[in-house]
Parts: sequence; structure tokens; C-alpha cells
Amino acid sequence: MDPDTHFVFGTHKDHGFVASATSSIPARLAHWFLVREQFEPVPGKPGLFRLTDPERDGPRRTRQAVQDLRRQGYAVHADVGLDPAQTAAPPRPTRPNGLAERRSRIARAAASLSPQRGPAPSTSPPSARPVPSKPNAPTVHLTASAIGRSR
Repeated sequence: MDPDTHFVFGTHKDHGFVASATSSIPARLAHWFLVREQFEPVPGKPGLFRLTDPERDGPRRTRQAVQDLRRQGYAVHADVGLDPAQTAAPPRPTRPNGLAERRSRIARAAASLSPQRGPAPSTSPPSARPVPSKPNAPTVHLTASAIGRSR
């Protein structure tokens, strides 16, 4: 292990995923960082921290802690399975022509009718619409003078 190492991560048979700080970093600062990375002090073991809820995606959370501390500029030593630099991420599927495929999908979607809109509105002229039937009762037309007298 490099003498300039600040943090060490590994596994412990009783405590699960553990971390500790070396003497090259102040204990208060190490405690502050490790608690924020979801590690808690192990009672009776000064300087040793364990991951809280290790059964809740413990390896990934430990690798994330290692990566976060390295991004802050600290030298971190981790077991092989917990070191993000040594564990390969699962290969991501690649599309040789991803941008062209995306544009093609967008163009097809823009050209098709949305299932949420329903059928297209009618474009028939207003004269083709049905005319309501006329009432059978006679229509009374009132003149302006007749309206004024009724008031």
C-alpha cells in the first residue's frame, strides 16, 4: 500500500463493508467524510467504519464512496471487488447509427396519427350538414310598435 494513502476500503467477516483512514489524514476529517458516505463508526474499534445497511446494494455503494473520495483528491486503496477502477462496468449496448435511428423514429412519429387524437376532423363544406326541420306551428312576427305596447 502506498504511504500517501488516505483511506482504505475492504470487507470484514463480522462488519461487512468497512473503511478506515490512515494517519496521513486527520481523524476528524476522515470521520466527517466517511459518515457522509454512509459509513458509521464500529463500536469498540476506533478508526474502523462500517457501511450502514450493507444488504441494500452494499458493493455499489462502497464503490461509489471510493470514487467520491478519489474525485475529492484523496488517495484511496480498495479491495479488488470494491475498486471502481478495477471492476469493469457491464458493457452497454451500442448502436452503430444511433442518431440516424432516433431521427427516423421522430420522423415516423410526426407523420403518423396520434391514437389520442382520434379521427381527423371533417372537411366537408357547411352546406352538406343536415338542416333542422321546420316547426309545424305558425310563426308570429311582432313589429316594433307591438313590442312597445306590451310593456
